[in-house]
Amino acid sequence: MRGEPSCPKCGGRVRAPGLFADSWQCDVHGPVHPLQPVIPPSVEALSVVVHRARVPVWMPWPLPVGWLFTGAAFAGDDRSGGRATAVACSGPGPLGGVGELVLVAEELGVGLGSRYAGMDGPDPGPYMNVEKPAQAKVLAAGRPTPLWLVSGTPDDRAVFAGEALGLWLWAVVWPEQSGLLMYDELVLTDLRDAGAEVDLLPCGALSPRILEP
Repeated sequence: MRGEPSCPKCGGRVRAPGLFADSWQCDVHGPVHPLQPVIPPSVEALSVVVHRARVPVWMPWPLPVGWLFTGAAFAGDDRSGGRATAVACSGPGPLGGVGELVLVAEELGVGLGSRYAGMDGPDPGPYMNVEKPAQAKVLAAGRPTPLWLVSGTPDDRAVFAGEALGLWLWAVVWPEQSGLLMYDELVLTDLRDAGAEVDLLPCGALSPRILEP
């Protein structure tokens, strides 16, 4: 991503509010919450996302053994605050190799989660069969949270989605077989409530997954 805001749905250029529009505009998607440049992984950089966020900043905490925090991003501006957040983690995959996970929390229609999921449409609802039992479950902010496998996504990743604290929660995992990670009932913490524990967060190199959805 460039060092300037972009459309959360397509990555295209956006125009700042001006005389003729009071919101950021994408030529393709119209009014959007702009995706700010990805922030390299550090405790200080993460605190910027946490401070701006109006939605949860989900992180597996404690992290799975050997996993590291590898980047964060948010969609929104100084006026609206972060209306979508994305946090990347990387570590040993359940079946070997390197696994990567991006967790997205967002308001309805923002479209950042579907971009990481590699699919059209801003929200996962039409691609989730909620009539069947959820394929995965996490503990989000202390609450059991079912996640359904999302259909229509690229073969290189596994995508799960559900609702937590009244907002969309996406979990996008690469490669697809590392989706097994989601069957271990991960404990997710909203870093807005984590306090001083965030200072203990192990940081790795910036994930290309969060850099180029």
